[in-house]
Amino acid sequence: MLIAVEGCCHGELDNIYASLALAEQRNGVKVDLLLICGDFQAVRNPADLAGLACPPKYRAMQTFYKYYSGEKVAPVLTVFIGGNHEASAHLNELFHGGWAAPNIYFLGFAGVVNVGGVRIGGLSGIFNGRHYSQGHHECPPFSDDTMRSVYHIRELEVFKLRQLGKPLDIFLSHDWPQHIAKHGNTQKLFRRKAFLQSEVADGSLGSPPARELLDKLQPRYWFSAHLHTKFAAVVHHAGGAATKFLSLDKCLPNRDFLQLLELPGDGSAPTLAYDAEWLAILSSPW
Repeated sequence: MLIAVEGCCHGELDNIYASLALAEQRNGVKVDLLLICGDFQAVRNPADLAGLACPPKYRAMQTFYKYYSGEKVAPVLTVFIGGNHEASAHLNELFHGGWAAPNIYFLGFAGVVNVGGVRIGGLSGIFNGRHYSQGHHECPPFSDDTMRSVYHIRELEVFKLRQLGKPLDIFLSHDWPQHIAKHGNTQKLFRRKAFLQSEVADGSLGSPPARELLDKLQPRYWFSAHLHTKFAAVVHHAGGAATKFLSLDKCLPNRDFLQLLELPGDGSAPTLAYDAEWLAILSSPW
């Protein structure tokens, strides 16, 4: 199964799908699944746009609403997680995951699905220690504070993901797992993002809960975005397993925002199926 992974979306669905079509044409292939690592911005209408956590001058309808209304249809099955620039009122309606538009699936605040025998998990949002141990109290209409706290990950979602026992092929997070930079070419990273040097040195770059999940779940691949740069690393776990990490850029000209990956799968059609183990975890009376 051929999978495409994209970094930060920022509502640029038309351009992402056009870039994907160009990559297919150039390589003579057909992509079965597109994964998007956050800042998706599933804005349906002006009310969603008003709840987007960014300066007003950067708020724009972009192109998702065309896919929501049916004016356009996603040309490939698309699965995405949330980041820190989202239409949170929309995603709150799909807390446990669901179809944001035809052929476009939101993985939820945390979730696991299967596509063609490939098992994919994900965690939406970014880490902020002030809200990590709180419950999800936010609801629209959002204040300036809650439109930001709503996308901060919570301990309960991490706890649920930690209960997974069966192997994952792919895991998605918006921000990077803590200390991941030390497993790759940091000098190359610093040439592009010099301001990250101090954060890498003191360990403050990245999400501690994401690192906890990386060490516990040990997926074959982990994809992230958030820092708008391409960066690769390999984490070797005790026992011999390894996770290949890749962060991708946002969708802009001449930027590395798209990566193709081939996984064997099980030979079945690349359709989305709910994961039985994850459903059992969600139904448990914590």
